[in-house]
Amino acid sequence: MRILHTSDWHLGRSFHREDLLGHQGAFVDHLLEVVASEQVDVVVVSGDVYDRALPHVDAVALADEAFARLAASRAKVVVSSGNHDSAQRLGFGSRLMDAAGVFVRTDASTVGTPVVLDDRHGPVAIHALPYLDPSALLGPWQLGRRSHEAALTVAMARVRADLAGRSADTRSVVLAHAFVAGATPSESERDISVGGVSRVATSLFDGIDYTALGHLHGPHVLAPALRYSGSPLAYSFSEADQSKGSWLVDLGGSGLVDATWVDAPVPRRLSRLSGTLADLLLDPTLEDREDDWVQVTLTDARRPVRAMEQLRQRFPHTLVLQFPSPVTAPGTPARPAPGTSDHSIALDFVSHVRGTGASDAESDLLQQAIDACCHDPDLDVLVTGGRP
Repeated sequence: MRILHTSDWHLGRSFHREDLLGHQGAFVDHLLEVVASEQVDVVVVSGDVYDRALPHVDAVALADEAFARLAASRAKVVVSSGNHDSAQRLGFGSRLMDAAGVFVRTDASTVGTPVVLDDRHGPVAIHALPYLDPSALLGPWQLGRRSHEAALTVAMARVRADLAGRSADTRSVVLAHAFVAGATPSESERDISVGGVSRVATSLFDGIDYTALGHLHGPHVLAPALRYSGSPLAYSFSEADQSKGSWLVDLGGSGLVDATWVDAPVPRRLSRLSGTLADLLLDPTLEDREDDWVQVTLTDARRPVRAMEQLRQRFPHTLVLQFPSPVTAPGTPARPAPGTSDHSIALDFVSHVRGTGASDAESDLLQQAIDACCHDPDLDVLVTGGRP
């Protein structure tokens, strides 16, 4: 059986206010091409189909198109919900979709009941575990403690109980949306920690022929049969150096045979640049970065005027402009001395972040802003003893 492992589509997500729906649609096209060219039997999606619990109608339309096209392809589809998905919304119509070969699993009560598919070697039991919220399952599952480890321990006990009752030639696949120890997170993943703890042990998945992990956006190989596919697109500049794609997994009669990486299309690269404004505008080696989405860290001693405007003349897709954190001089008081005027505090702040003082025109503008904030012409006058 040939399986294509993908996850974390996050349909409807934007990138620093740039619409990604067209890029996500290109990934769906790529997915269908891989299914056809590589003779894929099953596509598994390990959670976070959508970016939010109440997705935009355009994101829902793209998901509908993706599942309809996959249902019309040669492959079956198994989908689990992630922490970004609404289990109820993603799971709506799941019993009807089963008939089309698209198996969507979002309900914790179904854990332990697999999707069973067959190939020439026999049955493959695919256990699609939805994202398991420890807070919601603490009582119903009698977890004993509120943690992801506890929830997944119960879930995998149910999986193993099911597998124990099946024939010896049954191979096992598990979909899990979790933070497994040994992997490295990106900035774009939503924190799922409970009490500061979110990681679960790799040993929870021991003995499973292949575990298709979701949640982390970078690809990881924690063991030959334990992998993250990561997201198909970069969703933060921390992912600029990550490969994006899917795992093409072959199961033989005795379990995992091979897993091959399939690169996804990159509609626009990400670049992180650092230097002075003049250097970045003139450096000839940056010519191939001019069409990238760019994050710039400017190192000028004095913050340049209209820096973003100048950067976009060369790098039109500059999305983030930042500066190194200012260094506080030794002996600088933690708070202004009593009686310090608001205007003086504002001027000190400008000097602190910029490294140089405000100009006379800027000082006047700050004073005007402070005066405008402090004086309310509509304020009711409180009269006491005949005087306002």
